This record gives sequence, structure tokens and C-alpha cells, in this order.
Amino acid sequence: MTGKDRLYKVVVNHEEQYSIWFADKENALGWSDEGKTGTREECLEHIEKIWTDMRPLSLRQYMDANEAIISAK
Repeated sequence: MTGKDRLYKVVVNHEEQYSIWFADKENALGWSDEGKTGTREECLEHIEKIWTDMRPLSLRQYMDANEAIISAK
């Protein structure tokens, strides 16, 4: 199977960071299927639409908690 014919899948980790992986391969440790499968270009376009905040989940949560503390003062 050539690169253009190969199917990919979108995967996500516990920090809500996205990547693509070969559809016929087992996911790397810590990554799970997001639900989108297609060509490399289709998967990258999907990620571009859904991954609007590149910050890891733990950083977003930390910043939100600090913002709540500051707002409460």
C-alpha cells in the first residue's frame, strides 16, 4: 500500500492532544481512537477543525482554576 492509498486514523491522548496513526496499526501506548479514519489529508483537516486550543488539558485546567481564584478576589 502506497502512502497515498494508506488509511490513517485520528488518535487522542489523555491531555486531549491529537495526532494521526496508521489505521491498521495498534495505537501507541497512551493514545486512543478519536473516531475519524481516512486519508492523511482528511485526518489532518479533521484535527485542524476540532483541535482549536493547542494547550494540554492539564494546562487549561490549571489556568482556569487560577482565573477563578483571581476573579473571586
